[in-house]
Amino acid sequence: MNFRKFLVPLFLALFACESAEKIPPNTIVIGLETGPNVLDPRFATDAVSSKICDIIYSGLFRRDKNLNLVPMLAESVERPNETSYIIKIRKGVHFHDGRELTSADVFYTFQSILDPATASPKQSALSPISSMAAPHPYTLVIKLKKPYAPFLGNLTIGIVPDGSGDLTAHPIGAGPFRFQNYKRGERLYLKRFDGYFARPAVLDGVIFKIVPDETVRLLELKKGNVHIVSNPITPAVLPWLEEQKNIRIMKKIGTNVSYIGFNLRDPILKNLKVRSAVAHAIDRKAIAEHLMKGLVVETESIIAPSNIFYNPHLEKIVYAPALARKLLDEAGYPNPGNGKPRFTLTYKTSKNPTRKKIAEIFGEQLRQIGIKLEIKSFEWGTFFADIKSGNFQVYSLTWVGIADPDIYHYIFHSSSVPPNGANRGGYSNPALDKLLEAGRRESSFVKRKAIYDEAQKIIAEDFPYVQLWVSVNVAAVRANVKRFELYPDESLDSLVSVRLED
Repeated sequence: MNFRKFLVPLFLALFACESAEKIPPNTIVIGLETGPNVLDPRFATDAVSSKICDIIYSGLFRRDKNLNLVPMLAESVERPNETSYIIKIRKGVHFHDGRELTSADVFYTFQSILDPATASPKQSALSPISSMAAPHPYTLVIKLKKPYAPFLGNLTIGIVPDGSGDLTAHPIGAGPFRFQNYKRGERLYLKRFDGYFARPAVLDGVIFKIVPDETVRLLELKKGNVHIVSNPITPAVLPWLEEQKNIRIMKKIGTNVSYIGFNLRDPILKNLKVRSAVAHAIDRKAIAEHLMKGLVVETESIIAPSNIFYNPHLEKIVYAPALARKLLDEAGYPNPGNGKPRFTLTYKTSKNPTRKKIAEIFGEQLRQIGIKLEIKSFEWGTFFADIKSGNFQVYSLTWVGIADPDIYHYIFHSSSVPPNGANRGGYSNPALDKLLEAGRRESSFVKRKAIYDEAQKIIAEDFPYVQLWVSVNVAAVRANVKRFELYPDESLDSLVSVRLED
């Protein structure tokens, strides 16, 4: 279908019957596909909820636009030994309801997350904690069960007031924007918090307008009812967007990395040469250019290139069908001839149209080396349940927002098979296990970088995953929006600096 021919008459028809909405002065409107599920940082796991919680609440630390860990509520950190942290809390920080934020609030937030009765999905992030104490209103003392180098990176969770129940209905944080109202399925309205401890926002407010249909979201952007539309933007609409006056397209490489995963318990896929053959049969470049319109970039690691722990020296996975066929021959799967496949693999995916199209392309590319790919698509819940339980041969998913390389322990350490982690394919490598354990103990950046450079190399050579691509974050922004920045992790922190021109 010619997308432009379809959109233009639709736009004209809608322009004729709709008038512009009234937006409060100095307020920016951001178009969203879905609204946040929760507005309590202890329970926020989906991307939209997490991003919005980050501007309502403040954590002890935050990742900046270069993914570096920077202090927020934490004024300083002392380490008397490898398992102890003395954190000094900023003075003069207030919640949106006027209460001063103290170490008691930090203690309560972390304690409530660790309490099994709370059932917080953030519990594992704080599980290294052995004990906590708040001996002074501006001092928190944390002791760990054992040395854990990535620990401070887990303290980006937003702090809530002492004694808070679930705050989703009426969030109270200490971030730059305060909750005004939320009509589910329609819009969330935040106002500037003038008492913010750092520089207050320039904007008076932010409205997150929920518009599930992408075509309608783009129409609202063109009309000026919406100022920003960002991920997800379907690659097919980019050419049309780039032609629009008063709209600029912003792109920045992100942190979301897509991959093909294998079940290494499978009698076919436990063979490294088979997994390597699959890797060399996939034409990632063609998919990135023609289907994804440049909104993905090939990568060899689940650590994105924007991350300081990324290893840029990994051997590139080349598209080489002849090599792939040779590897299958050597693996004991010769071509039977007469159009018959060497063997059949079942590939599971969701019902997302782009995911299904990618699966079809994979199927055709694997067919060319003699592998039949049987594609099965499911509703998201069913699909993800199968992946988590190990009920698959081959699948594809995306790791979202990886910041610290300790994620490798969660995904690839032999002890991290579900439910203890996400080693869903049953990968086991004693040499890698030792590296990942050392990486958790090592506090020196230089030494940690060397450890995880080697870990990435091992994974790239063993192919428990075929790394596909890292996403490119994209935003379509009205020309009168100034100082908006795209962050690799899709953070909305730049909204503090955004201003609107008349």
